Amino acid sequence: MKVAVYCRVSTEEQNLQTQEDICKKFCEMNGHEIYNVYTDVTSGMDTNRRSFNELLYDMRQYRFRAIVVTKLDRIGRSLQHLLSLFDEFNSKKVEFIAVTQNIDTSTPVGKLQMQLLGAFAEFERNIISERTKEGLRSAKNVGKRGKDKKPRKKRGVLRK
Repeated sequence: MKVAVYCRVSTEEQNLQTQEDICKKFCEMNGHEIYNVYTDVTSGMDTNRRSFNELLYDMRQYRFRAIVVTKLDRIGRSLQHLLSLFDEFNSKKVEFIAVTQNIDTSTPVGKLQMQLLGAFAEFERNIISERTKEGLRSAKNVGKRGKDKKPRKKRGVLRK
């Protein structure tokens, strides 16, 4: 299978080579052909990463069938971002492999892991929505609005 390898560190002091070596060894042991190795030095919270964007572009061109990383947090740390990525991977029929965590979406167990992650994320979104609505109801009951409004000026006169 043709794969893309993605490695990311947060700072220049960290070593990308260790991640790359682990992924390359995994690919060699499993007979995967490496299409390209993409590397970034930036925070995982940053969704606009140069090499990662190149990886996504190449994925959308169907240049490989799987993405290999050392750990899940290498591609992102936000659950929402990860879920949107996995939705796109799934729609493009691209597998995801996190070598050191034994996550491989080409297997039944890997697919289950991703479905559970999605279920927990949906639960979290629903809880947040419920709390927000509850807070707005409480505020309304004591005569407040969802946002504090600033006094507006009208024709040079301050309105109260």
